Amino acid sequence: MDFYIALTSLGCSKNLVDSELMLGILNENNYIITEDFAKADIIIVNTCGFILPAKKESIDTILEMAEYKKTGRCQMLIVTGCLTQKYGRELKKEIPEIDEVLGTSDFYRIGNLVNKRFKQESLSTSQESFPFEKRYLTTPEHTAYVKIAEGCDNKCTYCLIPELRGSYQSRPIEEILSEVRYLIARGVKEINLIAQDTTYYGMDLYGEEKLADLLEMIA
Repeated sequence: MDFYIALTSLGCSKNLVDSELMLGILNENNYIITEDFAKADIIIVNTCGFILPAKKESIDTILEMAEYKKTGRCQMLIVTGCLTQKYGRELKKEIPEIDEVLGTSDFYRIGNLVNKRFKQESLSTSQESFPFEKRYLTTPEHTAYVKIAEGCDNKCTYCLIPELRGSYQSRPIEEILSEVRYLIARGVKEINLIAQDTTYYGMDLYGEEKLADLLEMIA
């Protein structure tokens, strides 16, 4: 039996990469991706919670998607991302239509959550071992985002990023280069390097800033 998944991704490009990873995990395991939310058996809302308008947009979107449990085929509503990282327990309590919440550090579990519900088995892949380049791209075919790091070590009083995304973690240079090569082989012409703090890239992993070296290697 075929099961359809629809996902709406809110907020920044870093969130979009996480969304593409989740879709990639599920697509690799024979779930069908659709843009028709009325047709979807599983709906995923990847939220943003950085500023007040983003929180409101996320909550409004969750409520909108919850309606498909009445008007569509939705059997499972999963909410992920920054808003659930901070307010997951409260969201599930206040919006009972939500079946599962996943934060920014454990969204890779989405595959097993879905499979246990619909196929009663574990998935063969998870984000922890799932290649970034195999994510399900949602950008135009000529362009793609490449996440070079996650999190932030700055403790700015006005910013929630360290709380939402954790401490700074650079990806190894060779891993990034491998992803870029793969994307180019797929026909991508424009690579956008992203992180919460791109200029800090490499400090945690190599003890010095490596963004310039990385750019030179990619070029």
